[in-house]
Amino acid sequence: MPIMLGQSQAIQAIRAQLQRYASCDVQVLIEGETGTGKELVAREIHYASARRDHPFVPVNCGAIPDSLIENELFGHGRGAFTDAKGAQPGLIDHARGGTLFLDEVDALSDKGQVTLLRFLQDNEYRPVGGGAARVSDARIIAATNACLEQQVAAGRFRRDLHYRLNALYLRLPPLRERDDDVALLAAHFLGAVTARLHGPAKCWGEDAMAALAAYAWPGNVRELDNVALRAYMCADAAVIGLAELLRAEPAFAGTEAIPNGRANAPSLGFSAAKTHAIRKFEYDYLTDLMQQAGGNISAAARLSGTERRQLGKLLRKHGIGTKQFRPH
Repeated sequence: MPIMLGQSQAIQAIRAQLQRYASCDVQVLIEGETGTGKELVAREIHYASARRDHPFVPVNCGAIPDSLIENELFGHGRGAFTDAKGAQPGLIDHARGGTLFLDEVDALSDKGQVTLLRFLQDNEYRPVGGGAARVSDARIIAATNACLEQQVAAGRFRRDLHYRLNALYLRLPPLRERDDDVALLAAHFLGAVTARLHGPAKCWGEDAMAALAAYAWPGNVRELDNVALRAYMCADAAVIGLAELLRAEPAFAGTEAIPNGRANAPSLGFSAAKTHAIRKFEYDYLTDLMQQAGGNISAAARLSGTERRQLGKLLRKHGIGTKQFRPH
């Protein structure tokens, strides 16, 4: 069974919610930034539930063409279209008795949203090409890195479908809100790289670990996993210091070495604490700004009263892309 690693208060609260949600057999909506582990959490809910012995079927909604949404979800009967020489079950059939995980559910088109809503109303569906109505008891867990409430308010997502998916709600905290989990995860990923490559054991140096703790992690846990891999490959010695970390990931240049990532620790100097606080403020402000501007840098520059070029530099500094904020 997959396990979400962490010892922070934020993760302990998530674990408590997961246990409760696993025993309540209704739809779950998971929201969280890219790389926070939404599919991992969905799997935890599934494998902790009474459905654990049935399939967990993941699907990326953004990868399903509009013309194929019904066929992908509901399957088709023989002769439903050219080359349909036999019946083919859909994803909902494959997930019967188990869980259908809909990742990037906000990427569904209007047609896709209507198709999914129709199934959620009574768990009935018809394969493409007709035939008798069928029933599937698959549990739906949906995930998105957007705020669906905002998508509904902007007219990009159906309110009635949002109500159906949002029976239970879970927000995954970004890595920068997870206190001391960075050190635990960094050590775990370095050990996993060692095992995967069958190479010599390596560990983080104190200066590198301090830089990891102070970083804003725009890509969250997935980004940390990639950084651990690159740092391992760049390091010749058994200890990965700040120099090796910077060689593996230039974005850490200028990161203050802040013990345990706590900007308010009394032992920190004023300058280090101030730098850390500014970095966090800039990241939070920029993500909120780009969300409001729908990923349009020019519009964001006007809203913030900032020159477009300067805003672009700040976005690159914090590793904030614009694609995730653009309306689908």
